[in-house]
Amino acid sequence: MNLKQIEDEALHLSEEERAELAQKLLLSLDAPTIAEIEEDWLVEAQRRARELDEGIVQAIPAEEVRKKAQALLR
Repeated sequence: MNLKQIEDEALHLSEEERAELAQKLLLSLDAPTIAEIEEDWLVEAQRRARELDEGIVQAIPAEEVRKKAQALLR
C-alpha cells in the first residue's frame, strides 16, 4: 500500500479515529531512540547516586516504600 492509498483510507475514518491516528503519527516522530533512553537513565542514576553520596537525600528502605505504595492503593 502506498502513501496515497493510506491517505485515502485514513480520510474515510471517523473524526475520532482520524484524531487518534494523527496523535499516534505525531508521537512516533518525537519518540526517543533506545540509546537516548539509556543515556537519560544513566544521567538520572548518576544524579541520584551523587545526591545519596553527598547526603542531599536519604535512602528509603524498599519495604517502607512498598508499604506506603500498598496503602495508597487501598
